Amino acid sequence: MQKRGGRAQSRLKPVELDPLAEYGLPSKGEKRLLSHKTQESYYAKIAERYLAFCTEAGDRDGLHKQFDQLAITDRNAAAAGADASSSVPSLIPPPTSPTAGGLGTAVASTLATTPNLPSQNRLAQILDALRKLREAIVASKRRDGFATQVYLFAIRLGVLASSYESYYPALLYLLRVLHHPSSLHSSLTTIELREAAGYLVLDAACRRGDLAGAYALRNTYRLRDAKVDGVLRALVQDDWVLWRRMKRNVDGHRAKIMEFAEPQMKRHLLKAFGRSYLSVDLEVLERQSGSDWMELRERFGVGWELGGNGKVVIRKIQGRT
Repeated sequence: MQKRGGRAQSRLKPVELDPLAEYGLPSKGEKRLLSHKTQESYYAKIAERYLAFCTEAGDRDGLHKQFDQLAITDRNAAAAGADASSSVPSLIPPPTSPTAGGLGTAVASTLATTPNLPSQNRLAQILDALRKLREAIVASKRRDGFATQVYLFAIRLGVLASSYESYYPALLYLLRVLHHPSSLHSSLTTIELREAAGYLVLDAACRRGDLAGAYALRNTYRLRDAKVDGVLRALVQDDWVLWRRMKRNVDGHRAKIMEFAEPQMKRHLLKAFGRSYLSVDLEVLERQSGSDWMELRERFGVGWELGGNGKVVIRKIQGRT
C-alpha cells in the first residue's frame, strides 16, 4: 500500500454497484425508497435502463424477440417448479416530474455503464426494480400522478414480458386504490382506464380461464370495447377463426395476454380436425394452426402420421374382415 498526498491508496478497484440494485425491497426493511424525491430519481434510472435496452435490441422484431425470451424463461422455470403482430406502443407515459425528464440524453451513458448481462436478465432486473418502486409507493401511501405513471409503466412492461406476477397485482392496485372516485389528482384518463380495464378483463379470460369473472369485470368497469368483446366471444364459442382475426387486430399488449389462451384454443382446433377429416395437407394444417409439424407433435401430442406426399393421415379406414 502506498501513501500519496497523505492518504493510503488500495490496489483494489472500488466495487461498481448497479444503480438498480442499490436499494432493496421495502417489504424487507428498505427505508430509503420511502422518500418521494428518491422514488422519482430511481424511476428516472429505471426509464433510462429500459430505453437503453430498447436501443440495444434494435428494431421492433429484435425487441419482440427479447420479450419472448424472457417469457419462455419464466414459463420453463414455472414448469420445473410445478414438476412439469403488431407494433409495441410506448411504455413510458409523459413524465410528470423534472427528474423523469430528459431521458434520451442519458441513454448513451447508460449503455456504457450497464452491466454485461444477458438481455433477458437485464429485462428481469428492470421488472425487479419496478417491483421495489411499487412497494415503496404503497408503503409511502403515495397517490399522485407520479404513482399512476409508475404503475402504468410497470403494467405495460409486465404485459409485454408475459410476467403476470408483475402486471396483475399492479393492475389491481391501480384500479382499486389509485383510481378512486375520491382521488381527484391521480384518477386515470378515460383512455388509460379503458386500457387497464381491458388488460384485467383479458387476463381473467385468457390466463385464469374465468369467463364469468371476465364478463363481471367488464360490467364493473363499464368497458365497451369491440375488440375485447370479440376475444371473449371467440373463447366462449371456441371459435379459432375469430380468435386469430382478433389477435391480428388488437395491439401488442393485448395480443401478449391472449397468448396465455393460445394453447387451449389450438387444442380445440386440432380436435376439430380430428373429428372432421381423414387426412389433410400438411401445408394447410400448419397454416391454419400457426404451428409447424414438429411443434404439433412435441407440444400438442398429435399422434397423426405424416406421409411422404405431404399428407397428414388423421384416421385410417378399417377394412372389413
